Amino acid sequence: MIRTWRRLRFLLLILPLIAGNCAAETTLRVLAWPGYADADIVKAFEDRTGVRVEVSFVDSDENLWARVNAPEHDYFDVFAVNTAELQRYIRSDLVRPVNADAITNRSRQLSRFRDLQSIPGLVHQGRVFAIPYTYAEMGLIYDRRQVTPAPDSIAALWDPRYRGKVIAYNGGTHNFALAAQLLGHANPFNLNSHDWQMAVDKLIALRRNVLAFYTQPQESVDLFTRHGAALLFANFGSQQVKLLEAAGADVGYVIPREGALAWLDCWAIPKGTRNAALAEAWINYTLEEQPGNALSTRQGLANTTQAAASGTEGAGRLVWLQPVEDAERRNHLWGRIMAGARTDKVMAP
Repeated sequence: MIRTWRRLRFLLLILPLIAGNCAAETTLRVLAWPGYADADIVKAFEDRTGVRVEVSFVDSDENLWARVNAPEHDYFDVFAVNTAELQRYIRSDLVRPVNADAITNRSRQLSRFRDLQSIPGLVHQGRVFAIPYTYAEMGLIYDRRQVTPAPDSIAALWDPRYRGKVIAYNGGTHNFALAAQLLGHANPFNLNSHDWQMAVDKLIALRRNVLAFYTQPQESVDLFTRHGAALLFANFGSQQVKLLEAAGADVGYVIPREGALAWLDCWAIPKGTRNAALAEAWINYTLEEQPGNALSTRQGLANTTQAAASGTEGAGRLVWLQPVEDAERRNHLWGRIMAGARTDKVMAP
């Protein structure tokens, strides 16, 4: 009876956007990160609603920004974005408010995710702009055979003992935050004018110590296993641990003493959506048990409807992502660093 009522409630939500509008847009375009919209999860939504779902994946915040900010022919109806990045989409008027009342499965979420006002950046002028979906911390993954004892600091990424044995993430905003943490800054998201040079020096040193940089979770696993790496900066956290263990790697996972950067990804609706009600139906669906379980069991990611599995020491030392002082400058300088420029060339106008 309860299941029947849930299905009826879902149909009542979805029917207005289909009835009387058969010739209108019947394709939902989803922009997400790997693992957020597996084929069987998508098919279940298609079977239930009778619409077609097209999923595109991104591998970096910069790629996500470019896709959402693209011309109209590359429009999307719903996309996944972390709370820090969300702020520039709101400032640039690229997203529209979400009808939180239509997301009835919010009642299944843990209390800290139901209280949208308590999550910085989700509510602006009384309007909700995103719904929490999944989260993870960026810890350190290490090969148990090569790294003993377990690393306890992000300084391990710079340790000359592991030169050519480190895999790191290719992203300017996060890597400048890492450098700021190493330099002892309490707020790694707000560099002052005199901080930039020191951060650049640290990142040039990191580039010289790193074997390879990655953007996607599976790419990091392939690099780690193929080259016998010792350390991995886990931008996707426990998701990468899960993938490495499935690949047969003997790895450990730690939260460094400086704290781990952590992200909370949410579903948001672009201003150019062709069907906001269908987008809200998708968001509502992803908060059901099956999509949530897929996130946890397949990807090793936490969902917002179930308590995260315990076992990661230092889980209280999480540094939740915030908007940075100048994302464009961070990414521009990081591009120069990756190109191999010297310190004076990186900082040149």
